[in-house]
Amino acid sequence: MIAELKRIVGDRYVIFGDEEQLEPFSHDEVTEKEYHRMPEVVVRPRTAAEIAAIMKLANLKRIPVTPRGGGSGLSGGAVPVYGGIVVFLDRMNSILEVDRENMVVVVEPGVVTNDIDAAVAEHGLFFAGYPMSLESCFIGGNVAENAGGGKAVKYGVTGRYVLGLEMVTPRGEVLELGGKLVKNVTGYDLISLVVGSEGTLGIFTKIILKLLPRPTKVVDLLVLFTDAPNAIKTVPVIMTQARIIPTAIEFMDQLSAHTSCRYLNERIPYEEAGAMLLLEIDGNSQSQLWEECEAVGELCLAQGAIEVYVADNHSTRERIWSVRRNIAESFMVISPHQSLEDITVPVSRIAEIIPEIERIAHKYDIQMPCYGHAGDGNLHVTPVKNPLHSLTQWHQMLPHVLEELYQATQKLGGVISGEHGIGHKRKRYLRYSVSEEALTLMKGIKKAFDPNLILNPGKIFDL
Repeated sequence: MIAELKRIVGDRYVIFGDEEQLEPFSHDEVTEKEYHRMPEVVVRPRTAAEIAAIMKLANLKRIPVTPRGGGSGLSGGAVPVYGGIVVFLDRMNSILEVDRENMVVVVEPGVVTNDIDAAVAEHGLFFAGYPMSLESCFIGGNVAENAGGGKAVKYGVTGRYVLGLEMVTPRGEVLELGGKLVKNVTGYDLISLVVGSEGTLGIFTKIILKLLPRPTKVVDLLVLFTDAPNAIKTVPVIMTQARIIPTAIEFMDQLSAHTSCRYLNERIPYEEAGAMLLLEIDGNSQSQLWEECEAVGELCLAQGAIEVYVADNHSTRERIWSVRRNIAESFMVISPHQSLEDITVPVSRIAEIIPEIERIAHKYDIQMPCYGHAGDGNLHVTPVKNPLHSLTQWHQMLPHVLEELYQATQKLGGVISGEHGIGHKRKRYLRYSVSEEALTLMKGIKKAFDPNLILNPGKIFDL
């Protein structure tokens, strides 16, 4: 089998028999060892034809195959649960075309997402499907997870910008879907089906992305509130009363904001704040941008904000965004044992989930910082191990913490994941978001694409 894989991709692009080299492919960014699994072999193909040959061989031998991008996921989606073959897409890293006339870019799955935006910037365009890990994630993984990020409130998530795909099916067929088309209702919308399917229905080999005109002006506002309810209640008011859709509206509760500020030695008087909102507003007219910033700032103050900080240059913008970006890192200092979740509730019900999170944290004597994308209701609630608890206590406790968190989310009309995906980390909790009838349909779709159940098995649900 190894000899055949080497024949397909070349000797130097097959990793086998070296545990040290294989180990990085046993996990993604989920730190808990219980979600780690070692592959038997890693292959690094360069073409769709090579991936098709690998899949045909794997089907013949009934060997599991797990596609992998940058490994920046938070659900165990790229982990080879049943061992077998990991198809690492790092060599498929070309930006094939920037088509200004059609405002699209054609890329391979191994391109780092930030590199796409940098390549189209010189043409006055930008890729708006912006995940928070854009400097480390691959675009193929973004499409597989339908990744979102801070800009989703205005621009939406990755799937909105996928116009066409080339993919290899689990049976080794090369399939082309869509194209450079803004409209397409020809048959079932298979693009929307495979986007967000977490690498269980196919391996992407070429992606056509819609681009937008690049905004030339950006201003950020860091707004301090006395408490979380006032901060959360301000979010829909900005969009309804001020009639402004910010590019991003990020929420940080007191615990997450204070911990990050202390970690960064930030000089902002954060001690007074019970919560923070971080807003980004973009456009092309400086005067209009300042008018919108002023309107948003005044509205926040009227809603009970205690201070509004304005950042209109690169250094000050980076300073206030670093508070948001370093929250997870700051809690690593307290404990490396965390469970980074990403529940989503209707925007109007965010204020209702906060007391539930506080109740659960108090019940289990742990910290549960809450932060995330308030503009679209997607919150990163992160149970953090109490340093005074043993690892055994933590592992026994965490499933109960997550059960209660997901039950509270379900009661508010929410779901257990907004952007990280289910993978094999959350599949036991899928029942809180998906009915039995819907799950039966999903399983039928999986079997239609992958009759031998070899592509990324053990993810989303069990068969």
